[in-house]
Order: sequence, then C-alpha cells, then structure tokens
Amino acid sequence: MFETVLVANRGEIARRILRTARSLGIRGVAVHSDADATLPFVTEADTAVLLGGASPAESYRNIDRILAAAKDTGAQAVHPGYGFLSENAEFARAVQDAGLIWIGPDPEVIDLMGDKINARNRMAQAGVPVGAGTPDPVHEVTAAVDAVAHIGYPVMIKAAAGGGGMGMAVARDEGELRKQFEAIRGFAERTFGDPSILLERFFSNARHVEVQILGLADGRVVALGERDCSVQRRNQKVAEESPSPGVDEALRRRMLDAAVRAGEAVGYRGAGTVECLVSGGDFVFLEMNTRLQVEHPVTEAVFGIDLVEEQFRIAAGEPVTFDPETLTPQGHALELRINAEDSKRFLPGPGTIAQWREPVGDGIRVDAGYTQDNKVTPFYDSLMAKLIVHAPSREEALARAREAVRDFAIQGPKSNLEFFTELLDDAEFTSGTYDTGLIARMRRPATR
Repeated sequence: MFETVLVANRGEIARRILRTARSLGIRGVAVHSDADATLPFVTEADTAVLLGGASPAESYRNIDRILAAAKDTGAQAVHPGYGFLSENAEFARAVQDAGLIWIGPDPEVIDLMGDKINARNRMAQAGVPVGAGTPDPVHEVTAAVDAVAHIGYPVMIKAAAGGGGMGMAVARDEGELRKQFEAIRGFAERTFGDPSILLERFFSNARHVEVQILGLADGRVVALGERDCSVQRRNQKVAEESPSPGVDEALRRRMLDAAVRAGEAVGYRGAGTVECLVSGGDFVFLEMNTRLQVEHPVTEAVFGIDLVEEQFRIAAGEPVTFDPETLTPQGHALELRINAEDSKRFLPGPGTIAQWREPVGDGIRVDAGYTQDNKVTPFYDSLMAKLIVHAPSREEALARAREAVRDFAIQGPKSNLEFFTELLDDAEFTSGTYDTGLIARMRRPATR
C-alpha cells in the first residue's frame, strides 16, 4: 500500500478521501487555492500545498503545479476525486509519466468513454442496449435535421465531449432543433473545445438509473447495485437512492449484467459508473463515468464497504476487502446534496457560514466540505455537504431523512434544505413513482 497520496481536488470529496487515507495509515497531501486555505480538507491534511489563486486554472486544473506538489511532498499516488481533472486523460498520463500511480482507469479508457459517440458505439458492440441515435459526430444543422428524420422527435442534443449535465438540450420539433443545435454546438466548442454533437432519441417520463462497477486488480469487473438519480434540476442530480424504487429484480439483474459487460469491453480498472435511462420496463446506455461519483455513499451504505479504500487497493494491485460472490445489499439509502442555493429557483447564494449544525444519529452520515465560520465562495460548485441516511426499509429511510433535514442548521449562505423538506413529503417521490421530470412538476405554477 502507498505511504503518501496526493488528493487533486477540494471540498467534501477531498476531505472524504483524506479520511480513508488516514484510516489506512496513508499520509494525505491536500492541494488548495488561496480561497480555500481555511477549509477543513486543508487544515485536516497531513500536508497542504498552496497551488495558486482562486480560479480553477490557477489551482485545481493546473497540472504542472499539482505534479510539482506531488514531487515536493513525496507522494506515490494521485487520487483525482470527481470533477476538475478526474476524467482528464492528459492529466492521468502526466501522473503516470511522472512515475506516480494514477488512482483510476487507464488514460486510454478515459479517452474512449469521454467521447459520448465513441462510448455509445463501443457499448453497442459489447451488446449493451443503446437507444436510437447518430453513430457519427454531427457538425451541421442540416445533417441533424436529416438524422432526426430517422431517430424521431423528441430528440436530445448532446455535446459529444460534455459531462456533468452540461451541453444538453431537448428538441421537440424542427424549429427547436435548429435553434438548440446551434446553441449547444457553440457551447460545446467554448466549454469543451470540441463542437461535435450527438443526437439521441429523448424519452420523457424516464428514470435516470446508474450501476456502480469496480474493475478489480485481477481483471474481473463486478457490479455493486444501482442508484436512482432521477431527482434533477437543470440535468444535474440533487438526490439519489439505492436500490431504485422503479427497478424490479429482473430489470436490475439485466442492468447489472450489462454494466459488467460494459466494463469488461474496455478493460475497466477501478471505480466507475454506467449510467442508463429506464423507461417502460427497459433501459438504454447513457454514458460511463470513469471516476468516483458524488453519490457513491449510497452504495457504500447498502453494501457496507468503503469505495475509496477499494480504489486504493485496486491501484496498489491488492485484492479488495470483500468477496464479490457473496456481497449483497442491505436496507435502503438516500443521499441529499446540500447546496448553497435557494430552494425555489436553485440559484447559487454563497456567503460566510454563521451557523453550521450537522444532524447525528443511527444511520446518518454527513460528508461536508465546510463548517462554521468558513466562507462559501462563488468560484466553485455550490455543494456544501452530502446528507446520507441508511435504514432497513425505504419508508424508514424517508422518515430518518426528514428528521435529519430538520436537524441540519445552516445560516449565512443560502441552502436548499427547505427544498428537501418539500421533496421528502412529495406524494410522487414518497411513492417511488417519480422520474426526471419530478422537480419541473413540483415547480409548475398552480392553475385555477
């Protein structure tokens, strides 16, 4: 096992990775911007290195400075967390070229699965179900109109190099397609440096369900259940649960088998996620995330394992802590993303934290990036903490979550705690029949 690991990230995920490193006797190195100097992940690390200014380009996306920090602190491995450089093949190669261990899949796999068109074609070859869509990049709107004549409306327009819910729009007719195509293509070029567009059939009233996979050091790929991530605003997740209330045992088995085939098809190693769209009792492949997910704690809760520890072990060439043949999920888990944003329009509202009180109790876990007197700045993602609850049944998990949200107190920045109070009492959510349109329906203006 490693003696020293550098965590190339910030906030709650950096703190969470450092916690596992500490439990394994690994010395943890944090890197940070000047805006984050007083956050817990910096003050709690064994060693902290200032990278530069607040902008990600000066700090968390600066490959040269991160590698210099790794060299100066004697790190043997780099854990990228999620976001920033976690799915950047250039960074993964640079880490390896520097003689360090990259805690993640091979850079070639990151490259392959980072392009939505290549990923979709590779999955289809492996027998993973994919929906109707374009097998090649679409660059012109006239070609898009011709392609949709075969795919059918409504259609999802996606930036081929996009991710994190960005660079996507739905078109329900040719007028919307022409308008949205140009908007997404321009956004893709500015944001991802690649204007390539993928068109896919859009399914309304569908569920977003994903499978956690682990590619082991011995070459096997195992699936660790599924997570339902259908509660989304602006195509970004805000609440997740496992198991999915909309997936029966037969569908679950098919999805897990397909996810394992997906991992095996690309020689996957480490933690990854196969995202699917579930509609009408069937599913299609959406994309593969080649990193640890924000929502990984719900899988940890129902399987009783530490996914970060398993990542460390796999990267070090060691066996995982569990027997894949006998590991089974227990109970039900929910995760709520506590963001510095208002509960109605979900607009960010940073500020200094005047009060921070986390809920405690059986089955309650809080992964927080902040505490009292810290400042939530506008430079990064608005995620402040993740509230995870685990209970023997979904009904008990919902009750435990309601109590935990009531006990969570944050003053200073805005927070979406009030939204979760509303969500946990919403009839559609509590019945388990919701889909990706839930929040839009919750926010639909009342009619007389």
